[in-house]
Amino acid sequence: MERAIPNHVGIIMDGNGRWAEMRGLPRSEGHKRGVERASEIVRAACGIGIKALSMYAFSLENWKRPESEISVIMSLLETFLINDLDNFMKENIRFRVIGNRAKLSAHIRDLIGHVENTTEKNSRMVVHCALSYGGRDEIVRAVKRLLVSAGDASDITEEKLGCLMDTDGAPDPDLIIRTSGEQRLSNFLLWQSAYSEFFFTNTLWPDFSREEFLEAIYQYQMRDRRFGKVKGGNFQCI
Repeated sequence: MERAIPNHVGIIMDGNGRWAEMRGLPRSEGHKRGVERASEIVRAACGIGIKALSMYAFSLENWKRPESEISVIMSLLETFLINDLDNFMKENIRFRVIGNRAKLSAHIRDLIGHVENTTEKNSRMVVHCALSYGGRDEIVRAVKRLLVSAGDASDITEEKLGCLMDTDGAPDPDLIIRTSGEQRLSNFLLWQSAYSEFFFTNTLWPDFSREEFLEAIYQYQMRDRRFGKVKGGNFQCI
């Protein structure tokens, strides 16, 4: 029996710094390799028919890192956006940034807006870049918007709140992958991941290959997703 490809995959791209340190290289080299790996995995996901790919690039907590490292990451982001725009258009990929943009520089915000606007009508796959992102912050921002529009408490529903999340328009992630051996969400897609499957690997992100990505998809396909129901959809007392 043919197994379904997940509609939406989230990836916590972890381990760039450790990858570099293990090799006696500056952390910036790990981030550079990580960006290259991200481009490869975007192509792989698009090639097998995934409709949405959410990649955790930079958390709100990451702003606490040294200024020099943040500067490198933002420079690499700029290069990624400029270099990959042609590929997004060629492959019919829509690009969106999810997260709190307030701390981003005006230049980066303008560049993000340009890429988002240019790819807005692309429909083969959407790539969410979680940048300056935190799941709790996302929920708080959504609740604030909902309170402005809700007449009273009875107007507040899961569906209405879900439509105000940064990923509105995309299905909830079927699968979340985390590299580097850590086994936690780290504030990533907290609302959306209620029924996600998880794939954890010890591989550091710069070494996470297309082959291992496809292995994660295969492992997902072997799982029985019941969403709280009994297998087969019926419950009988014996």
